[in-house]
Order: sequence, then C-alpha cells, then structure tokens
Amino acid sequence: MLRTHTCGELRLEHVNQEVTLSGWVQRIRDKGGILWIDLRDRYGLTQLILEEGVEAEALLEAARELGREFVVQVHGKVIERLSKNDKIPTGAIEVRVQELKVLNPAKLPPFLIEDETDGGEDLRMKYRYLDLRRAPVRRNLELRHRLMQETRRYLDGLNFIEVETPVLIKSTPEGARDFVVPSRMNPGEFYALPQSPQTFKQLLMVSGFDRYFQIVKCFRDEDLRADRQPEFTQIDCEMSFVTREDILRTFEGLIRHLFSKVKGLDLPELPRMSYQEAMEKYGSDKPDIRFGMEFVELNDVAQGKGFSVFDSAELVVAITAPGCASYTRKQVDELTEFVKKPQIGAKGLVYVRYNEDGSLKSSVDKFYDQEALKTWAETCGAQPGDLILVLAGEKNPTRKALNELRLLMGDRLGLRNRNEYKALWVVDFPLLEWGEEEQRWFAMHHPFTSPWPEDIDKLGTDPRAVRANAYDLVVNGVELGGGSIRIFDRKLQEKMFEVLGFTPEEAKAQFGFLMEAFEYGAPPHGGIAFGFDRLSALFGGADSIRDFIAFPKNNSGRDVMIDSPSPIDEKQLKELNIDLRSGVTHS
Repeated sequence: MLRTHTCGELRLEHVNQEVTLSGWVQRIRDKGGILWIDLRDRYGLTQLILEEGVEAEALLEAARELGREFVVQVHGKVIERLSKNDKIPTGAIEVRVQELKVLNPAKLPPFLIEDETDGGEDLRMKYRYLDLRRAPVRRNLELRHRLMQETRRYLDGLNFIEVETPVLIKSTPEGARDFVVPSRMNPGEFYALPQSPQTFKQLLMVSGFDRYFQIVKCFRDEDLRADRQPEFTQIDCEMSFVTREDILRTFEGLIRHLFSKVKGLDLPELPRMSYQEAMEKYGSDKPDIRFGMEFVELNDVAQGKGFSVFDSAELVVAITAPGCASYTRKQVDELTEFVKKPQIGAKGLVYVRYNEDGSLKSSVDKFYDQEALKTWAETCGAQPGDLILVLAGEKNPTRKALNELRLLMGDRLGLRNRNEYKALWVVDFPLLEWGEEEQRWFAMHHPFTSPWPEDIDKLGTDPRAVRANAYDLVVNGVELGGGSIRIFDRKLQEKMFEVLGFTPEEAKAQFGFLMEAFEYGAPPHGGIAFGFDRLSALFGGADSIRDFIAFPKNNSGRDVMIDSPSPIDEKQLKELNIDLRSGVTHS
C-alpha cells in the first residue's frame, strides 16, 4: 500500500508514530517560515506541516512547488497541533513531513474542490469526476451506499433472493417511451431497455421463487426534471402467496428499518388513506401530511348567490392559510398569477381575509355579505388572522391546482420541514383512467394490476368504478414506491387487455409469453418497487436526484462529461442495417 493510514484516521493516540499518507492537495498556506498543506482523500483531511530550519531546504522547495489537486505521498511523524481545529476529526494533530513524493501533478481545476464551490452546475457536470471529490457529493454517494446495504440486509433476513433480470428485452409500448437497441444479428429487429422488470418478476413467481428482490437499473424515454433521469434505479420486489396486508406490513418494515439504521429515526406505524380521501383532502395522490391546510368544499355555502364563477363550477374548494390575513394585495396578486400559470391551470383565485377584529374582507364582496363570509370561515375552521384561498371549476383540475397552491403556502410558512418525516400508504386507487385524447382506457398503474375481486364484474359494465388492489408509499409528498397484487389468471389478464383496447393479436404479440406462463400453475402474487434515487434524495434532504447519482444526465438527457448521446459512424450503421432519413442531422 502507498499509505499506512487514511487522511481521516489519525488522532491524538497516534502522536509520535511515523505514518505514510497519500492523497490530493486541498490547499497550501505558506507563512514564510512555516508551510501548511491540507491533504485530502475520501476519508477526510489531514494537516501537514513543514518548517524552515527543521525540514531540509530541498523538501521545503519541493512542497512550495505543489499545486491544488496534486496527488502526493508523504511520510512523517504525527504531532499534536498547538492550535486545534474542532471542526474536523483530525483537528487535534498534524503530520511533520519528512519525505514528499509527487505521484502525479495536476492542472489547475476549473472550479474550487471545496464544500462551497465556485463552479456552476453545468461546469460541475462536465467535470463530474472532479465534483465527486467534494465532500458533500461524496457524502451523498456514501448515503446511497448505506441505504443499498441496509436494504439488502433487511430483505435477506426475510428470505428474499436477489435475482438479476435481462437488460435487453422486448418492447412493450404501454406507458412511457422505450429506449430501443438495434440487433445486428437480427436485422430490422430491436431490443428495448426495461422500464421495469415487471413481467420477469412475475415469471419468477411462476417459477417458484416466492420472495424476489433486485436493486435494478430501469430506463424510460421521457421528459426530464429534478426527480427524473432517463436511467434510474429501483428496489424491485415480489412475493407469492400473499395478500395486500402481507406486502404492506413487509415493506413498511423495510422503510422503518432504513429510517432507523440510516437516519436514527423511529417512524410510527404508517396511516392509510384511500385515493379518494387523498384527492378530496389534498388534491394529490401523494399528499404531504406534515402540515394541515386540508381542502374544504364550499359548494353548499358559496353557490346560488349570483356569482357565476362559483354557480357554474363543479367544485368550489378552499384552504386556510394560518396567520396570513396580513398579506398585501401584491402578495395575493402573486398567488393569483401563480395558480393561473399554464402548468397549474386555474382561471383565478378568490380570497377572504379574516381580520384580527373579526371582520372579513374578500375579493367577492359584491356577491357575499359579512354573514355569508362568516359562514365560509366557520365551514373552513378559520380563525381571526387567517387567509382563506378559494378555487372553483371542474373537480380534478381544480383539486390539482389547489394542491400546488397548498404546497406553495406550506413552503412560504415554513411548514415543510426537511428534518421531519411523515409517511403513509395511499390505497384503493382506480384501476383505470380515461384518456380523452386517445378516447380509451389506460391502466393507472400497469396492465398487470389486479382489480378488487368484488369489482371484477364491473370491468365490462362500469370500468370507472373498478378499484385496483394497489398501493403507494408516500413520504413528505414524495411517492417513494408503488405496487399491487397482480393478475395471475389468463382469462382475467385477457379481459384487462381487452378493456385497455388491445386486440387479441396485439396482446399475444406483446405478452403472450406471460399469459401462457399463467397456464402452468401461477401462484397468487404481488409486489412493489421503490424509486431508489428518490429515496436517497429524501434521506439526503435534497430535491434533485442528480445529486445522488455518480454520473447523471442533464435536463436534456445528455452526459456532458462524455458528450453522449453522440453520432455513430457509417460502418456501425451499416452493421446494424440502419439507414438515417435524409435531412436528419446530428446536433
């Protein structure tokens, strides 16, 4: 080894020991007669010291030639620091250098390799291998590692077996777009990269592997944002001979185990909330329950008063922002502009100030007197000093818009504490959702989700009323995982494909292998998949999953470090039997 200790290891008990360290030069402080060097590796930082009249002049000159990020090896004696640094674990000692060897010089890096760097995100993405040297980024990956190891430890303790499934599979274009891979050996045919190992884990259940898991790469060709990447990681799990209750209990145990071992927090038993209740109270199927501001419907008290916006609305619904009656007109106007953004979609916002003196002032005073507004306030449970915010329109879009406003107010009022964790199960989702543009039904989760047994007969008569035997795990408004009890009967699976608009030929072409497997003794089974990148970001108190991926893509799906995706040459295209359309150029 080129070192006897790491740069984060030495303490007072090592004083007078001779040690060898290797690492990167973090910074140099030359005070004339004394030279200090901070040496860094993955484990920490150790201060080196050289003094005129103590060390040889040649050694001092060599040290003064060092630059930031030089890779060096030093040999010396551990001594106690006169001026200790209690901010780092090695702050009570330093190493008096006796020998110095440059293992590799370095160019001046394009940004500071410090906790608080001067490099913007684009620059750090281009030089990601340098960004990964910074302690905050390294700690993110160390957190990811701990979560991964504790997941394996927990599931192994429950007799789960880790099985790898194929990466080159069949394209099944239901849901997000597939990434496809041309086959050289089968001209004109393509593999797809898996959006999830869904069908393979079901086949493993048919195979008798009754407890499977995998920490697996998945791929989806979709528009990106802070919590999406084209390639991402799931904790993928499946169990046989189980009910929904068995799965909820098992994987609630996993989440509580991770919080206990990695965060040192004991989560209480997770509450359960139906999809319908979540939408009615929070306008979201992944509600943030760290704070209140639950929705209150005002149809009964607000309609029929001549205000056409409310009278024509399917839903009039409000939230109460505590202590916000002092909001200025400008602040209220900002909220109005927020809800009118195209991505949120509300047409306007009505407010009611519940003043400290008990009077009420609204933006619709022309239509509602003090007595009517008092009824609103009582219905909302508002108190003097509060601000009532009201939206109206069609049910689903209005609820979704009010959810965005609720989250905004939660942020503004400091109610979404990153160090507080509130988890719940959301259950009883609709099995299907109607696509207006396509004029057909889509699976809300995926086509293999089982309906509740008592709702099966409604598949052909009232698809909208069919409930899915499905569940999502939500923490702090983030959907960490979702799953379902699966269909394991061929006839029911064929009926599901029929409702989704598949012809028998399409269903056989895409999923015939699975339906055939169901005829060879498929057990009842179900499972769940957790977004591992989201889980890491949640535990790390960050919004972006990119911070917890070693080599992420940017929002355009590009790896700017290796300049990918990139063109391939004509020889490769010919081998793959691919002709590019004329007029299509590589950018």
